[in-house]
Order: sequence, then C-alpha cells, then structure tokens
Amino acid sequence: MCRLSFRFSVQKILLAAILLMPFPAAAELDLATWDALLKEAVIDGNVDYTQWQHNPRFDALVDQIGTVDTSAMTRQQKLVFYINAYNILAARGILDGSSPSTLLGRHVYFKRDKYLVAGNRITLHELEHDLIRALQEPRIHFAIVCASKSCPILQSEAYTLQRLDQQLTVAAMGFINSAQHNQFNPANRRAQLSSIFKWFEEDFVAASGSLQAYLASMVDDKDVADLLEQDAFNISYRRYDWRLNGTR
Repeated sequence: MCRLSFRFSVQKILLAAILLMPFPAAAELDLATWDALLKEAVIDGNVDYTQWQHNPRFDALVDQIGTVDTSAMTRQQKLVFYINAYNILAARGILDGSSPSTLLGRHVYFKRDKYLVAGNRITLHELEHDLIRALQEPRIHFAIVCASKSCPILQSEAYTLQRLDQQLTVAAMGFINSAQHNQFNPANRRAQLSSIFKWFEEDFVAASGSLQAYLASMVDDKDVADLLEQDAFNISYRRYDWRLNGTR
C-alpha cells in the first residue's frame, strides 16, 4: 500500500511539473505560410477574410505569434516579426467580430481586444505604439494595415528580412503616390493628405526634418518634390474611411 501511495505521489509530482513547464518558444514566425495565405486571399489590397475564417493555417500563425522569442532579435528581425504579427492580428480581430468602422468599434478593436505577442498579452494599439514605433522606422505606417479602406493596402506577400528595405519603400511610395490617399496640386500649392500624416507627423519629422521633406523623398512628380522640399504646400487632411478593406 505504501509503495502504491509513493508511486501515485511521484506521478502527481511529475504531472504537475509537466503542466508548469513553459510552452516552448517558436524560433520565428512561419512567413512561408503567411505569404501563401496572403497570395490566396488578397488582390490589390482587397482582402477576402472568409478564406481565413476557421483556417487552421491562419490559426497556427496566431498561436506562433504568442510564443516567438524576440529577446535576441536584431532591430530588422523585430521589424519583420512585428509588422507581420500586426497584420495577422488585425485580421484576427476582424474574424473575431471586432471592427474599427465606428468610434466605439475602434476603441474595442485597438485598445480593448488583447492578443498574445511574444509572451505578453497586448492590444493592437500597444503593439503599434510601444513596440513597432519604438524601432524608429517611419515606413512602418505604410506596412501595418488596420483592415480599413483608408489604410495602406495589405500587400499580397509577407514582409521578409531579405527584402524588408525594398518592401517598405515600395509600400511607402505606393501609398504616398496614390491619388486615392494623397493629392498634390502644384498650381495652387495645396495638398490633401491622408490623416496618417497628421497622426504620426512626429515620426516623419524625426526622419527628415519636416513632413514635407519626407514626402519629397517619396513622390514621383519632380515638380511636386521640388515644392515639398521648400515646404511650399498648404496642407489639409482627408477624412479617414474606416470601412472594411474587403469582405468577411
């Protein structure tokens, strides 16, 4: 009887030890799977969210985001991880029924809903402002996508370490030169810009000295660029369209 009791006690101790063991950290996010999911569901920035609903490949990515260890990552590796993580979790929020389309919805979507990111339960707002913006890369504002029509488009590929600089520049220039988001009239020196440039002006100023100087480095039109370099435009900001950037 004592021997059985001893064995039972040892089994309980072993079971408790197993349950208390930390879940093994993922070395990195499975970007090949995310890339494939993006190519399947995103066309010119229009997202078919129905393809990711109850999709085990998508769900596995959300789980991985919670267990990735960022402690030894370089700045560039963190940018890759956090940008992709933000876009995945922004889609997760839509799939879970949240929406930034209303004022209350934006509070829930950005500041109430929490997700496990690298072992910490945080909101999309905290992910963007505390982790991504801290890396001091203004082009992230054209790479992270909050599922709305006025957001930059969700690219049909995952961000990768090998191509990060090129991908960020393509995303930034694509957004800045899109008449849907920004319009420059050199004749009357008026510019209507996305509200992104109002909300995050300090990031662009920190990078280039002024908002217009930052824009000058990205616009395709040389005449517009010359005027921007002189801070010659009178700027106003466009109303943000928070409607969904696809179907669900």
